Amino acid sequence: MDPSRRALLIRAMALAAASALPWARPLAAMPAASPFARLDATGQAALLRRGEVSALELVDAAIARIESLDGAINAVTTRLFERAREQAQRPLPDGPFRGVPYLIKDLNDLEGTRNSMGSRIFADQISAASEPYVTRTLDTGVVVVGKSNTPEFGLLGTTESLKLGVCRNPWNPDHTPGGSSGGAAAAVAAGLVPFAHATDGGGSIRIPAACCNLFGLKPSRGRLGPREVDAIDLSVQHCVSHSVRDSARLFAATEYRGANARLPPVGHVTGPSERRLRIAFDTSNLFGDAPHPEVEIALQQAAKTVADLGHQVEEARPNIDGAAFVHHFITIWASFPLEPLAAAEAAGLDPESVLEPWTLDLAAEFARRGPEAVAAAEENFAAMNRVLAAFFERYDVLMTPVLKAPPVRIGEQAPTMDYDELYSRVTDWVSYTPLHNAAGTPAMSVPLGMSCDGLPIGVQFAAAVGAERTLFELAYQLEAAAPWARRQPPIHAG
Repeated sequence: MDPSRRALLIRAMALAAASALPWARPLAAMPAASPFARLDATGQAALLRRGEVSALELVDAAIARIESLDGAINAVTTRLFERAREQAQRPLPDGPFRGVPYLIKDLNDLEGTRNSMGSRIFADQISAASEPYVTRTLDTGVVVVGKSNTPEFGLLGTTESLKLGVCRNPWNPDHTPGGSSGGAAAAVAAGLVPFAHATDGGGSIRIPAACCNLFGLKPSRGRLGPREVDAIDLSVQHCVSHSVRDSARLFAATEYRGANARLPPVGHVTGPSERRLRIAFDTSNLFGDAPHPEVEIALQQAAKTVADLGHQVEEARPNIDGAAFVHHFITIWASFPLEPLAAAEAAGLDPESVLEPWTLDLAAEFARRGPEAVAAAEENFAAMNRVLAAFFERYDVLMTPVLKAPPVRIGEQAPTMDYDELYSRVTDWVSYTPLHNAAGTPAMSVPLGMSCDGLPIGVQFAAAVGAERTLFELAYQLEAAAPWARRQPPIHAG
């Protein structure tokens, strides 16, 4: 490490030691503690099973928390309160989360509810049916109290759509909760619901989890259903949660187990393993750049925690041309706006009146590159997948930052910015997570760090395709060693 960078790190560590962090300060403006707000989903479900509370009581308490606090963060953009109350009074599926309040991201279909996808063009779109993964989630017994905020079509790592409005971080409302599952993460961090649905096409589970002091695991490609998947099928679904056990229990209940499943089921991972792992540790991003000093400190401290748990940690990184990969990843990302752009034109609408500048600029980027660029991206992904597969034959886990810096301020990556500047900022900040979407490898954000200003910093752990058990077992160990759920943001219902 060069002397100037070492000096920065030392200074940052001194500031961290001297700072009065937000959760240590009195919160005079907060309402009285809400019933159940400090319980995770497993804890709330246990109360109902023991007959100590009804589903309606759990739902009413969540509704009260949303009505009290969501005005400060704008996490719940479609409120389904009466529907939820009616559902809570009817027989519910006897699943592991029977009666627990939940949110579905406003990027996914829930029968009979709005699915705006964060866009003005779909402001009045009502889902005719729930999509298969959402249906499996409903079968766990959750009661959906609303839909959560998302950027337009999930295309940014912040949540500031022109349709749904800015979503703010409960740890500091001047900063983003991340994206694209920003509303889900902000709601869980603030204690509005114990866990919430999230999706991840380039980091959209892990980024908001990192920004909001939550646990977030992205499953392997092909884990969730029987459909054919290919090298450019980037997105998966799961949740953000406070506890590892909520994530693991929901994962076991919703993973696809049909005859044509692409991966053997993991099942319910209930705790850590005695197995000691070989963990590769790398702080540099896809471009080979070092992260913000506070992120580097968090990673170094997390590496020590992992080593103290008995795992073998060594510096190593897969031999991937990161700049080339990012170029090809953006090719695929820029193809996503083509469908809504075509829908606007088919309806005779001015695209600029119903689609955001970032969305239109990405579509223009794809047009400049041409459809033939997709084949080049597929070739790049295939080569990169071979490199990662070989890497995970040597190492059980790859440990990196989730983001290059702590949560950015609202407006620093807004969809209305100049395209070139926004492109540069996005690909710099979100420069650790997309690799695992392209490779289809599972990866998780674990909330192990905090900045000097009291903003959460996540640590990413990734493993070979299908190795979610390895990640969950490691997560349980880390949760016991560094119990992050004890920390609360200034905006919290508890």
